[in-house]
Amino acid sequence: MKNFISIVNLSKVYANNFKALDEINLEIEKGEIFALLGPNGAGKSTLINIICGIVTSSAGKILVNNFDIKKEYRKARSLIGIVPQELTLEAFETVWDNVCYSRGLYGKSLNSNYIESLLKELSLWEKRKSKLRELSGGMKRRVLIAKALSHEPTVLFLDEPSASVDVELRKDMWGIVKRLKQKGVTIILTTHYIEEAEEIADRVGIINHGKIIVVDRKDELIKRLGEKKLILELQETINNIPTILQEFNLELSEDKKRITYTYDTKNKRTGITTLLNLMRDEGINLKDMNTEKSSLESIFINLVKGSNNELLRS
Repeated sequence: MKNFISIVNLSKVYANNFKALDEINLEIEKGEIFALLGPNGAGKSTLINIICGIVTSSAGKILVNNFDIKKEYRKARSLIGIVPQELTLEAFETVWDNVCYSRGLYGKSLNSNYIESLLKELSLWEKRKSKLRELSGGMKRRVLIAKALSHEPTVLFLDEPSASVDVELRKDMWGIVKRLKQKGVTIILTTHYIEEAEEIADRVGIINHGKIIVVDRKDELIKRLGEKKLILELQETINNIPTILQEFNLELSEDKKRITYTYDTKNKRTGITTLLNLMRDEGINLKDMNTEKSSLESIFINLVKGSNNELLRS
């Protein structure tokens, strides 16, 4: 798959010497959904704003479809649509006029058929004559997407697309993003909702303190860094975990009726067979057992925590 965006040694240092980005290197593939995760202040929005030409970098180079965003700004920017986090819309304009105006800003002539199909795709057609101040927060978010897509870009940036919308609308937005991907649009999103990245992203990048910690395919990241838990339901309560079992990573529940064994999925030997044999020898009888996989959220928390600890040591 062809790289659509190439970021090389990108840094941003503000006038107060705050380093928002620290030598970022990243390749984003054409037609993928790439989720950029990180805590508040990690550098997510700064990175997006630099790629979109809103903020100027201090060092480094960015190519969008081989166009340099500094040397060939107009060509690069014409390929990009951005949906900002803030709901900034002209309150007294209609949906139709607002989206058409955004298209005109890129020097494109009116294409009523395209605008109509776009509004229908985003479930905005029935609201096309409504003024923006009359719309709900979720509908306004859809209008922002329509404005970003009005000039037919091939890459779309979504900065916290599900912010301030309810669960039902959030899942609706996920469907919109997936359909855009099917049409060949490259999508980069930042999000605080880890389940959003887990649901729709092809690859995930985690950023903290202006540095990229890890980039990998979502399923590979979960496989490579994930843990599994074996939950053992006991027939009878036990007061504590026997000494012979303490070499295992075990946790006894508060009601003393369940033991949870956390193990590394990367190890060839999980230790489960040995654990079960030792439990049988100790007279601990099982009622039931099941497993749980690490979520992307738990991996994210552990990676960010680890990078914070590394920063404190340095």
